[in-house]
Amino acid sequence: MLDERMKITGYASPLKGRVAFVTGAGSGIGRAGAIAMARAGAHVVVTDLEGALAASVAAALVGEGLSAESMQLDVTDDAGIDAAIAAVIARHGRLDVLHSHAGRQVPGTLEQVSAADLDDSWALNVRSHFVVAKAVVGQMRAQGGGSVIITASNSGVQYDREMIAYATTKHAAVAMTRQMAADYARDNIRFNALCPGFVDTPFNAGFEEQMGGRRELEKYIAGSIPMRRWASVEEIADAIVFLASDLSSFMTGQAFVVDGGESI
Repeated sequence: MLDERMKITGYASPLKGRVAFVTGAGSGIGRAGAIAMARAGAHVVVTDLEGALAASVAAALVGEGLSAESMQLDVTDDAGIDAAIAAVIARHGRLDVLHSHAGRQVPGTLEQVSAADLDDSWALNVRSHFVVAKAVVGQMRAQGGGSVIITASNSGVQYDREMIAYATTKHAAVAMTRQMAADYARDNIRFNALCPGFVDTPFNAGFEEQMGGRRELEKYIAGSIPMRRWASVEEIADAIVFLASDLSSFMTGQAFVVDGGESI
């Protein structure tokens, strides 16, 4: 896939020499993106709430002869985020790519979602992105630039039925990303929102529950998505490498939708 296209275009290692920091990288899209960035030449700092998952991803990358390390990280812990970013900068002298990916999906309507669930969704889907971006921006400015990728969703550019907490926070994540892009473009720091559609990972549990099980969700996907299928995590990882690298050097403030046409 992307590996072969990069060879053809002369970008065999578009992230060579870069340092990338990824949250929520123990599984799913975060894991796939971390792997893809390491294979594209980056040193990747793999973080996750479950430290053992992060360590497993990093160990597998090192086993491939790639460059990676791991950290246990709770993205709702402001001090922990600041300490983790500071430690990476102290070790490597730079931080070129942030993929702030960790998030939460809570299904339900206004009457079904509690205020506490909305607060938790906001903490993970919006506030954590703010805190980790704030922690990296000073270093990126000092070194002359960087790329910040914030995982939103195609739910941030459309509205999902009975998903008030998720759609609200993902719209907010897109708006915040655009605001940061406008504020820091002159510093050569690019901010873009990654907006996947349905990807076949356990993160879809909320939608699956809402729709009455896996079979019903698959029927919905076949009938509602123009390409009539899920995305693979590798397809989203291709988009992450694009946003992280100079392949997207004149792109900032965008909601980068990868959803098989669902939001058309």
